[in-house]
Amino acid sequence: MNAQRFGWEQLLSVQQWILENTLKVTPSGEDERPVKRTQDSKWAANLAAARQFHAREGHLRVPRKHVEHLETEDGPTGRQDGADGVVVVKLGTWLDNVRKRVGKLAEQRRADLDELGMRW
Repeated sequence: MNAQRFGWEQLLSVQQWILENTLKVTPSGEDERPVKRTQDSKWAANLAAARQFHAREGHLRVPRKHVEHLETEDGPTGRQDGADGVVVVKLGTWLDNVRKRVGKLAEQRRADLDELGMRW
């Protein structure tokens, strides 16, 4: 729903009416801004999810469709799932993509995943 709230002006009036009257969604306020995440912060969240999975399961053989729920200390995350303090990480997809781009991966990032027993 955040996409609709932040893009309220681009919606048709009938769409705005439906959101307001049936789903109780209102336009975003002037002081609200979507949280922009840097590539480094995205990597950190994905790596934390991988560490969490590894600690729980003892391996990093993650099914492609696996989703990891990562609790954060930051409070509200601005995520689409609406859960405060929880980041949803598509861990299986991320690991598959990392494997495909291993040649472009920074040495430290590769070392971080090697610590977890990453299968390349």
